[in-house]
Amino acid sequence: MPRSKQTSRRTVLGAFGAGLTVPLLPSFAAAKGQTGADARFAKISADWLDQTMRLNPVTATWTGDHRFDHLLPDMSAKGRAESLQHAKASLAKVMALPANSLSRDNQVDRAMLLNEVQAQIWRSETLEEWAWNPLVWQDQAGSSLYNLLAREFAPLPQRLKAVTARLRRLPGFLAEARASLVPSRVPTPHALTYAAQNQGLKSIITDMVEPVKSALQGVDLAALDAAIAQFFAAIDTHQNWIETTLLPAAKADFRAGARVFDQQLAYTLLSPLSRQEIRSRADAAVKQVRADMYAVSVRALAGHADAPPMPADPTPDQQQKVIRAALDLAAADRPARDKLVEVSTEATEIARQFVASKDLIRLPDGPVRIILMPEFRRGFSVAYCDSPGPLEKHLDTFYAVSPIPDDWTDQQAISFTSEYNRRAIQDIAVHEAMPGHYVQIFHANTHPSILRAVLGSGSFVEGWAVYAETMMVEEGFMADDPLYRLTQLKVLLRTITNAIIDQAIHVDDWSEAQVMTFLTETAFQEEREAAGKWRRAQLSVTQLSTYFVGFSEHMEARAAAKAKQGAAFTLKAYHDGILGFGSPPVRYARALLLDEAIG
Repeated sequence: MPRSKQTSRRTVLGAFGAGLTVPLLPSFAAAKGQTGADARFAKISADWLDQTMRLNPVTATWTGDHRFDHLLPDMSAKGRAESLQHAKASLAKVMALPANSLSRDNQVDRAMLLNEVQAQIWRSETLEEWAWNPLVWQDQAGSSLYNLLAREFAPLPQRLKAVTARLRRLPGFLAEARASLVPSRVPTPHALTYAAQNQGLKSIITDMVEPVKSALQGVDLAALDAAIAQFFAAIDTHQNWIETTLLPAAKADFRAGARVFDQQLAYTLLSPLSRQEIRSRADAAVKQVRADMYAVSVRALAGHADAPPMPADPTPDQQQKVIRAALDLAAADRPARDKLVEVSTEATEIARQFVASKDLIRLPDGPVRIILMPEFRRGFSVAYCDSPGPLEKHLDTFYAVSPIPDDWTDQQAISFTSEYNRRAIQDIAVHEAMPGHYVQIFHANTHPSILRAVLGSGSFVEGWAVYAETMMVEEGFMADDPLYRLTQLKVLLRTITNAIIDQAIHVDDWSEAQVMTFLTETAFQEEREAAGKWRRAQLSVTQLSTYFVGFSEHMEARAAAKAKQGAAFTLKAYHDGILGFGSPPVRYARALLLDEAIG
């Protein structure tokens, strides 16, 4: 399932220890020049943001704070202790400021900051990902270079000098990873993914640095070349450690268990919904969406002589066969294995034209750039939206598409492109770009709270993108093509089953066979998609729940707005309104929009 890179940024904030060329504006209160409790909260927020950027230079680069572009985070025991101390001190300051003393906007920011620092403390003292999850080290290493080169936030020579500085530090960073990771605590799927991604770090140099390094001359160019050589040698040393030390010992259970899952779910969603409530809602939604898929399949198969029986009240077996037969029609319209970017680009423009013609929401002025996913990030998701940080909202947004691996057989490639056929790619373009992640983050960046942007809610962001898929169909997108509606419902079913397997795997001990059967039969996924989801679910905990929970909350918020506003309700005004509050958890955006209690 696609994901937004925007939503993954929070996972590195303050989790470790260790970068503003413009001042951070952390809260609405500061922007309005308020005094009293709001002013005190503005100071607390500014201090938290400043120290967080210092401790997390890679996140700072993405945010647009370029004071620390030459540094890497300090993920040693000393750095982690400094980060933990920062979180605990911030928690005490936030707790000392009652929520009811603040403006409504700052009540929301306070709740988000409180959730974040509590999560930081829990991650540091209980979860200890630095010791068992090599992928957090991988993301920092790769992003430290990628974030300097992907966008033109400064002249190229300046950015290349920062690349040189970080390259010089990366061999020590990789050595610290070897010293901190405990191979016996590392789950096998994490180690295998790490082994595959580590060598991909070299591609950042060959693909992004080498073609432009002539922007440097003399001693600066020589320094960059020397740093590259040291970096490549360090990667090879690290790869040897991964293969000879980490992989043989990495036998830990990847399953989180109920206690860890439930706590992380609370921090991820910041929602009153429990794991059990989410599962109950998801089980009911599976039945409803499958019934809707059957009705659409009957329309799609009308006139096909070889269609299976289509009774008004089908048995489960009849329902399965009819839906599968219609999905096979959609799957047959596949892109070439080397044309995913081109097809995605075309699909994004089709969606943009529809949104503009219907005037559904205020659109960004510039286009989103569709790119091949960087090699060091492949192996987790099929696509993602990578938006600029809140201090550099004028820079490019990328819609990254993962290519089909060269070593896949034709059969595997057909399985993949059957799942991601042309109609599915069209739906993903809606999700990732128009009017999904790209448009939503554009709106979010208009809100003055940098704090809220940095702590953006994954369930709001992912939920909006899923909501956008449904809303587009409701408004008539591809209305003359029942196979598109069927494909959109299948993707919605994937959203729902994401939430089910998230907890079924990590709490209920579902096996790979159970997951594969559930996804290929109940959710109609192709084998390659189901296999990829099994791998992704092993590597993440609770992120797969954000799509369904956020979608449900967005649908409920719109229904509440319609009920309250009556004849005055308009879809564009609602969309611009709900997105204008940034990316807080949906319940807070709803409360601000509809003047409900914030709790």
